[in-house]
Amino acid sequence: MPDPAPLPVLCRDCGGRRAAAGRFLRCADCGSPRLVAHAELDQLSIAHVDCDAFYATIEKRDDPSLNDKPLIVGGGRRGVVATCCYLARVYGVRSAMPMFKAKALCPDAVVIKPDMAKYAAVGRQVRTLMQALTPLVEPISIDEAFLDLSGTEGIHGMTPAGTLAAFARRVEREIGVTISVGLAPNKLLAKIASDLDKPRGFSVIGKAEAVAFLAGKPASILPGIGKAAAARLSSAGLETCGDIAVRDTADLMRLVGAYGVRLRKLARGEDDRAVNPEGVRKSVSAETTFDTDISDAHDLSAWLRRLAEKVARRMKAAEVSGRTVTLKLKTPDFRLVTRSRQLSDPTMLADRIHRTAVDLLSREPPGRPYRLIGVGVSELEAPTAADPADLVDVGGAKRAKAEQAMDKIRAKFGNEAVALGLTFEGERRKR
Repeated sequence: MPDPAPLPVLCRDCGGRRAAAGRFLRCADCGSPRLVAHAELDQLSIAHVDCDAFYATIEKRDDPSLNDKPLIVGGGRRGVVATCCYLARVYGVRSAMPMFKAKALCPDAVVIKPDMAKYAAVGRQVRTLMQALTPLVEPISIDEAFLDLSGTEGIHGMTPAGTLAAFARRVEREIGVTISVGLAPNKLLAKIASDLDKPRGFSVIGKAEAVAFLAGKPASILPGIGKAAAARLSSAGLETCGDIAVRDTADLMRLVGAYGVRLRKLARGEDDRAVNPEGVRKSVSAETTFDTDISDAHDLSAWLRRLAEKVARRMKAAEVSGRTVTLKLKTPDFRLVTRSRQLSDPTMLADRIHRTAVDLLSREPPGRPYRLIGVGVSELEAPTAADPADLVDVGGAKRAKAEQAMDKIRAKFGNEAVALGLTFEGERRKR
């Protein structure tokens, strides 16, 4: 039997390179066990980089006394877990879990309220270091991004794999947070790879192994497959990516519509999306969780006004408008209710967002209590066609001018400089 072909081996701690066959345990240069080996290691250039337990890691960095303690970053008695450290995860705590449940699972956990300004600042630091590697950086969230390092070998004097390992060491050394890297031939596989070995992971999925690797994975690992779609697929006997990969495209289209064509390709590890530095923002939204359930329609409307103003500010800052307004509600038993309406013209006005959301709310059973309320705008586009004069709503133009005047005041004196009475009621009635 011939000897196995040597594999490229990279030490993540010192950057040492080897070609080795068979079993290897430690770096020959520095003795580190943190090695990555793969037949396609030197051929791949698409990466997904994800910071590990980002908020919690920053809090532990800033307060070393928390290092050996389970830590939850989240909001209030009625809020949810924003993130938690890996020690807390041992107890079963997870992101988006209700705080009361998280505290029941891990009663000794330290709970810290999120400091989004601090996290955003650290996120920008990490992003700046990413952009020093390649101009092709596509942000996904505050703490993760796709990178395309094609053609960067001549700039950095090493393969993309070596560049990413050096980047991980630099982020940990200079910023004090750790990252996990997924390296693959496309964005789908890179994203999956980055989740395989957290924290401080570096995982590779090659093109040759993609179909076999995905075959046994649940269908829900693929983008666009939520609970409802997974249930429809399961009812047709499609539990895994392997099941989907061999199913006729027409059958998939009957189950999930036009997405069935792309779904079959994704299940085979095929993804032709390019890394887009501009990104594609799909929606702008805001929500709040109440300290006590609220059922009064006027109180809920007051909160919707405050949230609509927040969404409108963000849209104006991003210079986007949107055609679909979505109302989000969560009942005391955590049942999620969403209602949407497509507008005749795109909007970026708080007044129009608020009025649409209130009308959607009015169609829900009166007197029903809610623990959370939110509003969002999607189908985003340029603001050039936003909010034309409405011949039916004759007061709309006047309200639009009033909002524009308030925007000018806020730009000069801050967001809290002027507000409607209803907005103040939203803040007062939260408690």
